[in-house]
Amino acid sequence: MQLLLKIEELFMFLLGILLFGHLDFAWWWFLVLLLAPDLGMLGYIVSVKVGAILYNLLHHKGIAIGVYIVGVYVQNQWVQLVGVILFSHASMDRIFGYGLKYFTNFKHTHLGELGS
Repeated sequence: MQLLLKIEELFMFLLGILLFGHLDFAWWWFLVLLLAPDLGMLGYIVSVKVGAILYNLLHHKGIAIGVYIVGVYVQNQWVQLVGVILFSHASMDRIFGYGLKYFTNFKHTHLGELGS
């Protein structure tokens, strides 16, 4: 099942690349911004709960899709870009086993414990 989930996430990551390809940005934007959602981990400096909330906001695919749809609706490619980056990054993270965080510890995710 783990392999099947990783393949599913890979296809979602490829969908993100496809959606980015329809935007009028140079490809280097995708490469530069792809890791930007990890800035949410800075919330862990404040506390585990703040870190988990901020991390989860920037790694939730529903939020990413919502941002992208708003960008399409208002015809703003910058908003669409944010949605595509959030979606692609979350898919990439999940390929490597990084899931949404619980408030208990950074290693406790909805996909299981990191490193186990």
